[in-house]
Amino acid sequence: MTGVNDDVPGGRQLLRVEGVTKSFPGVRALDGVDLTLRAGEVHVLLGENGAGKSTLIKMLSGAHRPDAGRILAATGQAGGPATGQDGTRESLHDGVRDGLQEVHIRSAQDAERLGIATIYQEFNLVPGMTVAENIFLGRQPRTRLGLIDRRTMRARAAELLRRVRLDVSPDTPVCELGIARLQMVEIAKALSLDARVLIMDEPTAVLTSEEVETLFEIVRELRDAGVGIIFITHHLEEIGALGDRVTVLRDGRSVQEVPAATDQDELIRLMVGRDIAEQYPRQRPDEPGAPLLRVRGLTRHGAAAGPVFEGIDFEVRAGEVVGLAGLVGAGRTEVVRAIFGVDRYDAGTVEIDGKELARGDVRAAMRAGLALVPEDRKGQGLVLDASLQDNLTLARLDRDIRGGLVDRGTQRREAAAVAERLQVRMSGLGQHARTLSGGNQQKIVIGKWLLTDARLLILDEPTRGIDVGAKVEIYQLINELTASGRAVLMISSDLPEVLGMSDRVLVMSQGRLAGELPVEAATQDAVMELALQAPDHPSTKHHDESAMEGSDVH
Repeated sequence: MTGVNDDVPGGRQLLRVEGVTKSFPGVRALDGVDLTLRAGEVHVLLGENGAGKSTLIKMLSGAHRPDAGRILAATGQAGGPATGQDGTRESLHDGVRDGLQEVHIRSAQDAERLGIATIYQEFNLVPGMTVAENIFLGRQPRTRLGLIDRRTMRARAAELLRRVRLDVSPDTPVCELGIARLQMVEIAKALSLDARVLIMDEPTAVLTSEEVETLFEIVRELRDAGVGIIFITHHLEEIGALGDRVTVLRDGRSVQEVPAATDQDELIRLMVGRDIAEQYPRQRPDEPGAPLLRVRGLTRHGAAAGPVFEGIDFEVRAGEVVGLAGLVGAGRTEVVRAIFGVDRYDAGTVEIDGKELARGDVRAAMRAGLALVPEDRKGQGLVLDASLQDNLTLARLDRDIRGGLVDRGTQRREAAAVAERLQVRMSGLGQHARTLSGGNQQKIVIGKWLLTDARLLILDEPTRGIDVGAKVEIYQLINELTASGRAVLMISSDLPEVLGMSDRVLVMSQGRLAGELPVEAATQDAVMELALQAPDHPSTKHHDESAMEGSDVH
């Protein structure tokens, strides 16, 4: 690795990775990676999906072991014996070097004893348990009789919840919390370990801007207390706001270590190995075609607080991208799920090519040429333990049945063709979807619908949690789709993405369509003004005379 500067913020070294390699069948995930973490710093780990970030942090947290290379940790951390695969007792520590000891992290318990805590993208919480029970799972305080001391556990949990600014009772079942609150429970759980090293994998991906700032305050407090933090993010603007140093990974190698103040264009160049001249390469049509989708008066009644959505009117034309913006909870996802037939609606109509679509009928929507890429790709868009071939051909399974049997040869050819078209990084079509990086998983979800010849794709948060290189590839695919006469309805909480890739922007506020903005008038200020309107605001009509969650979708 080049460009390492030892004169950086932070104190003594807490952790050092030297020349670590890791291979899986057909894939070399890490190839001689180096990383140094100091006390009192935020060290950003940056790279495209598939660059090796997840493999590295799983190695530090005990899920994987390196094939070669060394991991060293600061001396003075607790380190009891560990049990090897053969059942023998082994030491966590080996030789001492530069005030660090070589360590062998074989389990999450080993990592915990070394003072390493990891917050993953996928929450590691038990839905049926309370917040307090999840925070102290496996480490519950005990009474003198050996029973769980629930009073002490609740009191400690309440204090941790205050630290993360989460106003919920320790007795609240985790299943009653939304995604953002679950993230804060995970952080509280990590804080309960009094970790010296805290690894945060995409912690802001599901948070609003206000929640992100709260998280940043917590991270800064931990940094000031001497904790070393490895922070993984795809949001480049977060790096300068929070980070001290950046290690860039590309194709399993550590390319360079640079200051967090490094220009974003240079960070992108280091990540992808090339310049990305235009972040949002939208190729807008001269004139959109005929309406493919027409929604009229779509309404779903809610509880006493008001409707889930009400009176939704809009259309999407061939060849265009229509962005659907709004704050979290505005009803965007609920509307598109109703359009696709996943969720019910109580009034209104959905028309495809002028023909009314039956309510609550996903198959009818698919036959009519609709496709939905859901916001939760892992929970609703993929069968994680199925092969890539099975995932890619799932939505067109009825076409591949010959004489009552599935034509696996046709499936293999079709899946291979779309995987090549989308440049999916994989070891083969038999690889399980669970093992792919986030960006490649998203390509599989989109590729599934390309094989159905869908004419209108509904993309709900299509680039959430994926890197800038994969984002640009998805944007180029959107251009290809619209150039061929298809259309895209895109929900995104990333306002620059909405403005950069949409031809028109629809804005929702509290379950209603607050307005429509042509691309020339669509600015962040204009969108936010509409998004913050009260439902009975007098200007909840189209501005130009035309005009930020349910069951599984596989």
